[in-house]
Amino acid sequence: MDQYLLSIDQGTTSSRAIIFNTSGDIVASAQQEFEQLYPQNAWVEHRPEDIWNTVLETAKQAISNAKLSPEKIASIGICNQRETTLVWHRETGEPIYNAIVWQDRRTSEYCAELRKQNHGRMITEKTGLLIDPYFSATKIKWVLDNVEGARELAEQGLLAFGTVDTYLLWQLTDGKAHLTDATNASRTMIYNIHQGCWDKELLELLNIPPSILPEVCDSAFDFGVTTKLGGEIAIQGIAGDQQAALIGQTCFSPGMAKSTYGTGCFLMVNTGDQALHSANRLLTTIGYQVDGKVSYALEGSIFIAGAVVQWLRDEVKLIGSAKDSESIANTTPLDHGVYFVPAFTGLGAPYWDADARGAVFGLTRGSGIKEFISAGLQSVAYQTFDLTSAITKDGINIETMRVDGGMAANEWFVQFLSDVLSIEIDKPKTIETSALGAAYLAGLKAGLYESLEHIQSQWQTDNAYQPEMDDALRSKLLSGWKDAISRTLTQ
Repeated sequence: MDQYLLSIDQGTTSSRAIIFNTSGDIVASAQQEFEQLYPQNAWVEHRPEDIWNTVLETAKQAISNAKLSPEKIASIGICNQRETTLVWHRETGEPIYNAIVWQDRRTSEYCAELRKQNHGRMITEKTGLLIDPYFSATKIKWVLDNVEGARELAEQGLLAFGTVDTYLLWQLTDGKAHLTDATNASRTMIYNIHQGCWDKELLELLNIPPSILPEVCDSAFDFGVTTKLGGEIAIQGIAGDQQAALIGQTCFSPGMAKSTYGTGCFLMVNTGDQALHSANRLLTTIGYQVDGKVSYALEGSIFIAGAVVQWLRDEVKLIGSAKDSESIANTTPLDHGVYFVPAFTGLGAPYWDADARGAVFGLTRGSGIKEFISAGLQSVAYQTFDLTSAITKDGINIETMRVDGGMAANEWFVQFLSDVLSIEIDKPKTIETSALGAAYLAGLKAGLYESLEHIQSQWQTDNAYQPEMDDALRSKLLSGWKDAISRTLTQ
């Protein structure tokens, strides 16, 4: 009997549900965008009900579109926007505040205090992360300190914290499961990635009661059963979206790298059972945990990638659709002289400048819409170059990189990326690799796949891009970018 896997892909700007067959082919999908809330400068929130409702509706729609009955779905996998923080009441299931999104910078000053108090080395040694508002820990503390009555409720054991995966699992199981997986836990800044547990010293430092935390499990695990989709379906896979993409790209061997271009860009290199410390401000994180065995990764995080295109479309209305950017870039010279640093919510790796803001350099009387749009796309490739340079300095030489996410559909961008990085870029047959990775985890636990090697044998390339740009032009473009970045940094 044919069996299928339902992947819930809960992202920063939309929720998607995709049904895959066991060969990893997309059978049906559904997607809904939802509103981004900006209550103050550099604050970013989501309504928890928007997250849940769009997930529920798209999951039902995908099943309907596939013309499947729920019993044909062997298992559900969840991948999610990471670090985004929710706190809710255990008895009612009602969130006590909006979801604070990973892009949110409201805890910048507190993070600066932690650095001044010299906690940086200890936090990095335990968690693999740098002190930054990006991660969940300071967001949790903010909710407990700023929402009326929250800390008292937490001390009474009445509150539950979760990243988006945990919140969705709670909703899908009617509050029976308060669990997360190791990949999501590793992005909170309170999880010890070497000992595999919530870290008592960090919890005390941040004044976070352990009672609010979920139990941490393998990425392929019996997380629970949902009856919300018309029948009983097991939930057996969970991973943060970037780790899910690493799995979907089947980067199971040390040295294999993938870069995902969604709202942000996240480049991840598998380092096997070694939790490598970066000397160049990259993050050490858990790539996946299967059968109790941890595989680590080095990660570079760019906060704004595809969001550049969304901003060009929605805020300044220079394009009508994301696809327009490709045709415009195709008719614009590469060396137009305009540089766009999209530091809308600060700069991530390797700069980690929370106070940097977006800037444009090199405008002349002849600069116009075409140059602005081209510069936006180019900025994502330049930021990726900064990450690969840091990885190279850490002793890992990336010879080929697998790409995915929405921007991977832009042929011009992927070719420019290959040119700037001067390496081969491989695009898989299925670019929805985060969703595919979550499906693979669920299928692995459900017994549809024998092993990670079995999954790896399914990866297929759609196109391979080779660098074509001459060295002189490449050097000129990167020199201009380096100058633009230096002018943008605040520290």
